[in-house]
Amino acid sequence: MNEHKEKILSVCNEICKGTLMETLDITYIDVGENFLLAKMPVTPKVHQPDGVLHGGASVALAESVGSAASYIFLDRQNFSVRGIEIAANHVRSIKEGFVYAKASILHKGRTTQLWEIRITDEEDRLISNCKLTTIALPRN
Repeated sequence: MNEHKEKILSVCNEICKGTLMETLDITYIDVGENFLLAKMPVTPKVHQPDGVLHGGASVALAESVGSAASYIFLDRQNFSVRGIEIAANHVRSIKEGFVYAKASILHKGRTTQLWEIRITDEEDRLISNCKLTTIALPRN
């Protein structure tokens, strides 16, 4: 991995300390020209009562990765990023292992951005498909 990628991933992982992302053990593991990839372990900490990954944990993972992607692909010196809408379709359950969330840009406007976040298991099977709309707010 080149130095630029390593620096971006380091920053993403560093800013997660003391946040929900740290609580869920989300780790950013790859970045490209128009995507960001993270992983999260599926343990009882993120299960619903019947022992499978909670849909809310999936949505928290998706919003975390989509918002972080907006953060790194926008002018973060002059703008703050906020999620304004998220939708999720959960298509497969998982009890253990890791899930991977890949945020890819669908629309990169000056004010709003639309991200698709595909959450897959270790065998690349789709667990959830999410869409996140973010807004870039000027910093004062």
